Amino acid sequence: MYLGVEIAGAGRHPGAVCRPGTVPAALAGAAHYLALVRAAARRGLDFVALHDTFATGDGPARLDAVAVAARIAPVIGGIGLIPTATVTHTEPLHVSKAIATLGLVSGGRAGWEPAVSRTPAEADLFSRKPAAPTAALWREAAEAIEVVARLWDSWEDGAVIRDAATGRYVDRDKLHYIDFAGEFFSVKGPSITPRPSQGRPVVVLRTDEPEAVPVAARWADVVRVTAPGLDAAYATRQRVRAAVASAGRDPDEVIVLLDVEVHLAQDRYHARSGLDRLDRLAGAALPASSMRVLGPPSGVADLVGQAVRLGAADGITLVPLALPGDLAAIADDLVPLLAGRGLFRPGRSGSLRARFGLARPDNHFAEARS
Repeated sequence: MYLGVEIAGAGRHPGAVCRPGTVPAALAGAAHYLALVRAAARRGLDFVALHDTFATGDGPARLDAVAVAARIAPVIGGIGLIPTATVTHTEPLHVSKAIATLGLVSGGRAGWEPAVSRTPAEADLFSRKPAAPTAALWREAAEAIEVVARLWDSWEDGAVIRDAATGRYVDRDKLHYIDFAGEFFSVKGPSITPRPSQGRPVVVLRTDEPEAVPVAARWADVVRVTAPGLDAAYATRQRVRAAVASAGRDPDEVIVLLDVEVHLAQDRYHARSGLDRLDRLAGAALPASSMRVLGPPSGVADLVGQAVRLGAADGITLVPLALPGDLAAIADDLVPLLAGRGLFRPGRSGSLRARFGLARPDNHFAEARS
């Protein structure tokens, strides 16, 4: 199984930031994120997903996930970095440049999780256009992802020649206008950043709503799913694979990851008590957005084993409710347990594509030119 962890702030539970000893200002510093990613990398997890959103609230300051990933990448090696970058209210050229840069500075360990922005409050932050219906948001997202992919391809491999004799930095025959014109975007290109070493950084998409499924089927390398149980996860994975096949792609070339929320302790009683305290601090209980495991790390290991036997997922994205404690338990207790049971192989090396067993994509323009 592939194994990663999602991190943001003090954890998914809003009460985590209110725990005694938590310093909200520290959550807006690089040291907090470096420590979290270093713990995950030390135990050989495949990736860290850096969650981000335009949603506003009363929690701690929210940092830009792509910028955080770019800060981490040159310092901590050996782990994939997958930041969220929202495509609503943003320009594909900016997104393509930022993710391509992350790919270059990370040595090919970059991914990208496109997301959409739904609410009027988020639209008001930009004052460019009103909030749109879900179907329109995902049509726009599909266009944005296509534009970004074409911009990544607009520099062929070997486009940079640095020929001192002729004074040419690039081979113009290997640099391409993308000339994209769609419902939402009109982009001439080319990119101003060379093609990333992976060809295209790994595109990760959630399919929490039906409108996202065809977009993931066409563009995703990795699909994140949520489900209340393993039987539902299996059914969801089968629907994703069927959609991928209908889009003319090989389902075996798309990885399906199941989100599992975790709050870990020595036993279920202490984990349940810890969650109750988080709920009280937040002033309300946090509904589970997917499967949730409360208890010792062995409970998560049991779940992973069951997921393997059932074929419910190709891997797991663990979502800690409280950081850094839950991540420490994942790194120090859960990962060795999974490795000992033969359910996870820590320390896969190479690019993020290589870690997921994904081929490097051909260049769209090089294929057309040949």
